[in-house]
Amino acid sequence: MAVRSVANSETFKVTTPSDREIRLTRLFDAPRELVWRAWTDLRHAINWWGPRDYPAREVEMDVRVGGRWRHCLRASATGADLWHGGVFREVVPPERLVFTFAWEEEGERGIENVVTITFTAQGKKTLMNFRQTPFQSAGERDGHQGGWGSAFDRLDDLFASQEGETS
Repeated sequence: MAVRSVANSETFKVTTPSDREIRLTRLFDAPRELVWRAWTDLRHAINWWGPRDYPAREVEMDVRVGGRWRHCLRASATGADLWHGGVFREVVPPERLVFTFAWEEEGERGIENVVTITFTAQGKKTLMNFRQTPFQSAGERDGHQGGWGSAFDRLDDLFASQEGETS
């Protein structure tokens, strides 16, 4: 899936320490508590999860250590569904979230990996550090890079549309 992130280099940074790891750093123009809720509240997650051309159509989350999450992305062009999910390993509101991530299909979609996210308040903004590993290949890693970048652009759009709201 070809996805282009529209964020600029001052708000979005990508590093790939190896073929098996991706690190994304994103500065959101929203307070940390709101960014945390966007990740952990179904009402918010359904509105940004997934790339622009594969938006979430279903989101399930039990945000607690040992709780499961499962989301379905739907291809805008074909209507094909892509299911993925995992288990929360760490939940430290509003600063740290760790969960497993696996596609619900065999083959090239990859192996289970771990996503670690930290949220740091910077005044009224939030610096998010995102790490996902291990990947089977650089190609799989790069696909996730594009997908997450597009999803984070959608999250930026959500914050812009909710300016002033904190619920």
